[in-house]
Amino acid sequence: MIHRDTPESTPRLSRRALLRSAAAGAGMVAFPGWAQAVADLGLPGKLPTRPMTTAFPGKGPMILQRVRPPLLETPLEVFDKGVITPNDRFYVRWHWGFPESVDADAFRLTVGGHVERPIAFTLDQLIREFEPIDYVAVNQCSGNSRGLFQPNVSGAEWAHGAMGNARWRGVRLRDLLDRAGVKVGAIDVRFGGLDEAMTPEAPKFLKSLALDHARDGEVMVAYQMNGEPLPLLNGFPLRLVVPGWYSTYWVKMLSQIEVLDRKDDNFWMAKAYRVPSTPFGHIAPGTKDYPSEPISRMVPRSLVTNLREGQRVKPGMLTVAGIAMGGDCGVAKVEVSTDGGASWQAAMLGKDEGPYSFRRFEARITAPTSGALAVSTRCTNTKGLAQPLEMNWNPGGYMRAGVETVHLIAGDA
Repeated sequence: MIHRDTPESTPRLSRRALLRSAAAGAGMVAFPGWAQAVADLGLPGKLPTRPMTTAFPGKGPMILQRVRPPLLETPLEVFDKGVITPNDRFYVRWHWGFPESVDADAFRLTVGGHVERPIAFTLDQLIREFEPIDYVAVNQCSGNSRGLFQPNVSGAEWAHGAMGNARWRGVRLRDLLDRAGVKVGAIDVRFGGLDEAMTPEAPKFLKSLALDHARDGEVMVAYQMNGEPLPLLNGFPLRLVVPGWYSTYWVKMLSQIEVLDRKDDNFWMAKAYRVPSTPFGHIAPGTKDYPSEPISRMVPRSLVTNLREGQRVKPGMLTVAGIAMGGDCGVAKVEVSTDGGASWQAAMLGKDEGPYSFRRFEARITAPTSGALAVSTRCTNTKGLAQPLEMNWNPGGYMRAGVETVHLIAGDA
């Protein structure tokens, strides 16, 4: 659900708060201190552990995937504490280098290209001159869970923690486009941020949406995350929020919006982040010469969060709990199986925070006296799309969608 508030009823994001958030990034070191612990991600055929770190500003304990530019993964146990991911535990993914601090007063968001009135907005204008909207939405990296793909694929070796769920507040992208006046013949809207390629020959990170999508009233230019200014590592001062779509489109440190009178053919749309044009982006390993398309809408997923792979559990009644997401719409149901998908039982669903949010689920099963116990979960969204029983695969390691299974050991220790 999208909440629309009158400007008079909206809590104001003060300039002082913005400056505090900007200053939080100052002095961010390029090579943070050593790890305090390690996390076992259980990645098949790979180094099983990753270091944990608290060395990044504004972040609590995170799984360190890469230092520069930073890739920080949210530990799975964070998702067991509630459907909203705290800002200090929200994953981080950057392609290129970015400013270590941002001057909130000097910052401008420009809207140009195929428009009647090119314009530059201050942060104060965005907060005070436009009707705010807010909603809860999952931000998920296209390559979330890539490290679990078999056969292995190259890229960031995430487990399940390259995602998070937050309440976002900002302004409709449509309202900014209307203020600039989109000309007849516009086709795409392209977005860029303050991040810059780290080598001269590398392409600037730019992403685009079709004009109709950009103007749907849900795409947001966000200035708040969970009631606070965006953390620097998650895109302060502004980021694009594209609910129901993978986070490659959620441009961080958003600073430029360009309306195009042609389809965008920049590298990040034409070459990168593409998936096979098949259901769930699936192809058999080794397939050649397949049609592809830019990744876009997320697909249903569900994960057990209260039990760990290989955990020993007592015989008898066992609670299975976790989170589910419908992808580009809401969660209709979650089911649990202990017999490899031959039969399923319905789980109880928690509070509905809106169609783009995580949703809690819980079920009770019976653990045997002893032996192996495999617990699988399956989400079906409100469009009737369900997780496939077999795991999908593609060479980019994108859009993981299949039913996930946790393998337990039943019996008294």
